[in-house]
Amino acid sequence: MSAPSIDAPRRIAVLRALQLGDLLVATPALRAIRAAFPHATITLIGLPWTGALVSRLRCVDDWLELPGYPGLPEHPPDVDALPAFFARARDRSFDLALQMHGSGPIVNDLVARLGATRCAGFHPRGTPCPDATSFTPWPEQGREIDRLLALTTFLGMPARGRRLELEVDDSDRQRLRRTLPAAFEARPIVVHPGARLPSRRWPVERFAEVADALADAGHPVVITGSAQERGLVSSIRERMSGSAIDMAGRTDLGTLAALIDRAAMIVANDTGVSHVAAARGTPSVIVSSGGDAARWAPLDTTRHRVLHRDVACRPCGHVVCPTGHECALGVPVTEVLDTAFDLLRKRHEWPDAA
Repeated sequence: MSAPSIDAPRRIAVLRALQLGDLLVATPALRAIRAAFPHATITLIGLPWTGALVSRLRCVDDWLELPGYPGLPEHPPDVDALPAFFARARDRSFDLALQMHGSGPIVNDLVARLGATRCAGFHPRGTPCPDATSFTPWPEQGREIDRLLALTTFLGMPARGRRLELEVDDSDRQRLRRTLPAAFEARPIVVHPGARLPSRRWPVERFAEVADALADAGHPVVITGSAQERGLVSSIRERMSGSAIDMAGRTDLGTLAALIDRAAMIVANDTGVSHVAAARGTPSVIVSSGGDAARWAPLDTTRHRVLHRDVACRPCGHVVCPTGHECALGVPVTEVLDTAFDLLRKRHEWPDAA
């Protein structure tokens, strides 16, 4: 095992200002950083919601809120707030700032403005390298987990496994029990029909048909979603003939993770909850519409099944599909149900993973 190629820093900043799933697949790389520098304070620079996650990660100590940044689509930039953000970052006197956000054409400038003694990260392949000892070309192939681990390995931080991390504690379980006592005891099936982009959502009528079939087979069904997805969840409930518990807007990250941890299985789009299921070892059936299924699929392909159709236009960056949503409509209800019932039959064969 080689020693880290970076002098031991005391304060490390990691930029990964993305959504839930993007952060969970970064936990193996964050764990490698923690193992290489166990006495350092590791600060995650992320979007406004990130604090809810940091408290559930052992590999991160605290976080610094990024108020968006021009050119990044994940959060509308508050340009007026940026000077104060950079001042707070410089006040922390970071010894090392790591760019783990992506290939770097926009965010490398952001990281350079944090005032760290040393910066490291990715740069776009085929472009000049800012520093050959600290920057490596962005891997354009492979799973996201392995792309991020390529940076920590390049910097001399050996990997400490590829499993995802997300802690669920007793307070999360207790709050879930108070919110949803019946489903907590019954180990429900969680159906999560939402996704940030409409182009990444399987049709609501298909989710309703799946939820009905699972309920008819005797499995309690809980439908989850954010407060903004209440209408989406209601439209599924209206299409169902059977019963399901509507939890839209009634969970935070902790109770949602506790619910998924408790669930017998989840059925969802390729979105953040799929990575929560992977982190907690809960079997899942994931319909991948538009995304790069190979890049984002869970490592355990026995416990987690990703269903998709290879069409010429994926991966897709459209908010709304401009054609016939062939990638989503190509996955039939029968395939989702056959896969779900197969997982339910086999779940007793697997040890708890988390």
